[in-house]
Amino acid sequence: MVRLTLLLLPALLLGDDLKGLLDFAAKNSDIVQTKVQTQEAKGKELASQKSAYYPTVDLGAYYQRLDEKSPFMPGETYSGYAKVGVDIYDGGKKSSLVEQKQNELKSSSFDTAATKRNLSLDIVQDFYNIKNLQATLGAKEEAGKFLKAQLYRVSQFYIAKMATKDEVDRLQSAFDTNTYEVEATKLQILSAKKILSLKVGKDVESFEDSSFKEPASESFEPSDSVKSLVAQKDSLDSGARALMSAYYPMLRVEDTYSIYRYGNVDPIMPKQPDSQNQLMVTLGMRVFDNGSVEKSKEAVVASSQALNTQINYLSQEQKVNFEISQEKIKTSKVEISSATSALQAAKSAFVTIEQKYNAGIADNVTYLDALASLTNAKALETKALNDMQSAYATYYYYSGKDIREFLK
Repeated sequence: MVRLTLLLLPALLLGDDLKGLLDFAAKNSDIVQTKVQTQEAKGKELASQKSAYYPTVDLGAYYQRLDEKSPFMPGETYSGYAKVGVDIYDGGKKSSLVEQKQNELKSSSFDTAATKRNLSLDIVQDFYNIKNLQATLGAKEEAGKFLKAQLYRVSQFYIAKMATKDEVDRLQSAFDTNTYEVEATKLQILSAKKILSLKVGKDVESFEDSSFKEPASESFEPSDSVKSLVAQKDSLDSGARALMSAYYPMLRVEDTYSIYRYGNVDPIMPKQPDSQNQLMVTLGMRVFDNGSVEKSKEAVVASSQALNTQINYLSQEQKVNFEISQEKIKTSKVEISSATSALQAAKSAFVTIEQKYNAGIADNVTYLDALASLTNAKALETKALNDMQSAYATYYYYSGKDIREFLK
C-alpha cells in the first residue's frame, strides 16, 4: 500500500494543464451540458417529425344503447374497429416541417459548439489571469523577505543608536503594506480559482505551465455562433413554407374495418352486418381565411430578416476582432521585449542599491523605490508572457478555430 502511494504521489502533486481543463469542461461543464441536452431534444423532435411520413393506425371501440328505438334498429350495438390512414399529398407541409427540424438541430449543434469555444476562451483567460496573480504574489512574497531582513537589520541599528526611528518606521510601513498586498492577492487568486472551477465543472487548485503554438497564417472562417444563426434563419424559412402549404390541396386515404355485435334486437328487424370495410378518400383545399396564413408567414419572414441583419453584424464583429487580435500579438511581442529589458535593468539597479544601502551610502527611500521597481518588473514580465498566450488563444478563437487544437 505504501509503495502504491509513493508511485501515485507524483501524479497527485501535478496540477492541471490547460488542455486537460478545456477537455474536461467541454464534456462536463453544466453550461455545456445544458446545450447538449437541448441538442438531444432537437434530435428527438426531428425523429418525431419524420414519423409523420408513415401511415397512421388507430384502434377503437364503442358501445351504443338506444332507450327509444324503432323496431328496425338494435337497442344495443357493440363495435370494434381498426383504421389505417395515409396522406397522399399535403402541399409539402411534412417535408417543410422536417427541413425546419433539421435546421433547428443544426442550429442547436452549432450553438453547442459555440458554447464550448466561448467557454474555452473564458477558461484560457481565467487561467492566465491566475498565473499573472500568482506571479504578482511570488514577487511580493520575495519582496517581503527582503523587507523583513532589512527591517530586522535597521531595528538592530536603531537599538544600537545607529539608525533613526523614521528609518525603522518607513521600513515597517513598507513591510506591512506589502503584507497587506500579499493577502489581498491571495484572496484574488482564491476567488479566481473558485470562478474557474465553476466554469470547468471540478475543483482546480494548481496549474501546470501551458502554451499555444505560435500562429501562422490561419484561414478565416465564420464562427459557430454565426453558423448557428444561419441555420436558425433557414429553419424560419422552412417554417414559412410549411405555413403556405395550407393553400394547397390536401389528399388523404383512410380504410376502416369494423366488427359489430348487437343486443336487444326485435325479431322483425332486418339482419345487420357483422363486419364492414369502409374506404374513404378525402380531398380538401382552403379557399379563404382572410389572409390569416399569409400574415403568419409575413411575421416569420420578418423574424428571418432580423436574423439576417444579426448575422451580418456578428460576421463583421468577428472580422474586426480577428484583426484586433492580430495587432494584439504584435503588441505583445514588443511588450515582452520591453518587460524583459526592464526586469534586467531593475535587477541590476537593485543589486547595486542594496549594496549601497547596506553600506549606508543610499537611504531607505532609494532602497524601497528600487525594491518596488524590481517587484513590479518581475510581475510585469510574467504578465507580458501570459498576455501573449491569451492573445494567441484570442487569435485562434476569432479565426473560427477550436483553440484546444493549438495547445502544445
